[in-house]
Amino acid sequence: MKHAFVTGFPIKQSKSPLIHGYWLNQLKIDGSYKAVELEEDGFANFIAQLKSGEANFEGGNVTMPFKEEAFQLVDERDAIAEKIGAVNTIYRKDDKLCGTNTDAYGFAANLDDLVPQWRPNNDSESKAVVFGAGGASRAILYALIEAGFSKIALYNRTLSRAQTLADEFGSTVTAYQMDDVNQGLINANLFVNTSSLGMNGTEVPDLNFAEMAEGAIATDIVYHPLKTKFLENAEKQNIAIADGFGMLLHQAVPGFEHWFGARPDVTKALRDKILDGQS
Repeated sequence: MKHAFVTGFPIKQSKSPLIHGYWLNQLKIDGSYKAVELEEDGFANFIAQLKSGEANFEGGNVTMPFKEEAFQLVDERDAIAEKIGAVNTIYRKDDKLCGTNTDAYGFAANLDDLVPQWRPNNDSESKAVVFGAGGASRAILYALIEAGFSKIALYNRTLSRAQTLADEFGSTVTAYQMDDVNQGLINANLFVNTSSLGMNGTEVPDLNFAEMAEGAIATDIVYHPLKTKFLENAEKQNIAIADGFGMLLHQAVPGFEHWFGARPDVTKALRDKILDGQS
């Protein structure tokens, strides 16, 4: 019987046990996936137990506040984790504890599922607007560059933070002050909110989505509520929208495959089950 985990602090709100439990049941795999809550100073010891085999897990997911610490403590990191600077998925390979980051994959796979026309046409210039330059934005920038966007405008309240990311990700990304975002939306093909604004229904800036390019899309990595005020406002201005809940589901796929040896599908039945909070 194989075992996997999700750890963070706090962790009781995590939907990951429901997601992986659903797949284990659906695929009839003899395995388990459980939440492991650690105090903030307990993560390094937990990783040591994983390496020694004292903690009997094939691997697991890492969430806040341990993603950067996991990046430092695993034996090997893949190129995606190196670029994003954080590890959210740990797995065993030979005798080593390896780390990757599946957030960029989850973001892109969700849009592929909901709005497959989001990927740029390589024959024309394409522009994405990213709102917020916190930790979550790193995976989004990686995904957008991989998808082929020729210009990415990164907006943040603190310009220096956005500039640091722009410098890391290269000439495709340009940093701007958050107050100028409406100017950036003109003729943009994609808007992505990576900030916490709009979470739990909080207020968001009034953005002029109507100035975006024909066929433009707005998406949000916040999924509580499912349709954030950013998405409500974009929809009212006749912009296609994609909620962020599917990112949570899709980012779980590669880890499950690493630990349990089968690649699960993200289906409407899974989405409905997790949204309902059922096991």
